[in-house]
Amino acid sequence: MATRTTEGYSELHLDLARLSKALGHPARIAIIELLARRGGCQCGELVDELPIAQATVSQHLRALRDAGIIEGEIDGPRSCYTLSPAVFSRMRVIVSEWMAACACACGCC
Repeated sequence: MATRTTEGYSELHLDLARLSKALGHPARIAIIELLARRGGCQCGELVDELPIAQATVSQHLRALRDAGIIEGEIDGPRSCYTLSPAVFSRMRVIVSEWMAACACACGCC
């Protein structure tokens, strides 16, 4: 009988893995930083700031939206994206908890 590849891992491990996958490209990190600084952006504004094509920006926005990290409000041909406050706060908790769990036994870090 086959088992799921995620069986036996803690919720922290699973949450961190999902988060890491969503953040797994430098363009996605840059998009999050831009949204955090501006409080929200339309896709075209992000395209103007990033060294990638509009279609590629849209793909990265979709991945971040599917992970719940950003929210999009579609108004006709324009889409305005913002960070999801609840998910962004949860990201901080997940990373902090994981870093605390990884504290070096010698106390150096």
